[in-house]
Amino acid sequence: MKEESVNVSEATILDAARAVFTEKGMAGARMQEIADRAGINKAMLHYYFRSKEKLFDRVFQEAFQQFWPKIETQLNADMNPKLLIKGIIESYVELFLEKPYLPNFIISELTRDPERIEKLMQKSGVAPIQLVRYVKHQMEKGVIVEMDPRELFINVIALCIFPFAARPLISRIIWENDQDSYTAFLKRRKESVFQFIENIIFND
Repeated sequence: MKEESVNVSEATILDAARAVFTEKGMAGARMQEIADRAGINKAMLHYYFRSKEKLFDRVFQEAFQQFWPKIETQLNADMNPKLLIKGIIESYVELFLEKPYLPNFIISELTRDPERIEKLMQKSGVAPIQLVRYVKHQMEKGVIVEMDPRELFINVIALCIFPFAARPLISRIIWENDQDSYTAFLKRRKESVFQFIENIIFND
């Protein structure tokens, strides 16, 4: 066991697991397939991660931890609301540009087991209620127009995620399968989504 562990890293296993979970989902993934993808035997995989559930939890939590801490830091600093929302949008778009598999991975798992995903999000430090409270406070100050703050949160998520999640179809029917042009469109989403939200919600 120790001899083989020299030739494999936890990062290699996580990369393999991420690929298999993305392709097959939690339900369809098999530990043997993950082990094969990582180039190790199944016993070694269980040495690092005792079960498929623990491995999935690690992959999912790490995905969320990549962008939410940035948002939390901005909230705690009482950042200018325009800069905060711009930062949230940029965090989402940059994350999905780097990891384009993530939106569909999250959506499929939310559909399969929403209660489990909710708990994983909480463990990851994802606390949307903080953002809701912040938006309410900005409404009271007259900075943001009166609205249900949950509407704002959902709209931002939808505008950021949908073009990535629906890329296989949208890039074909609207961009005529020109993937370079579609990628350029996705990169511009940081600016276009913020401008759209800014024009709608701010009083000044």
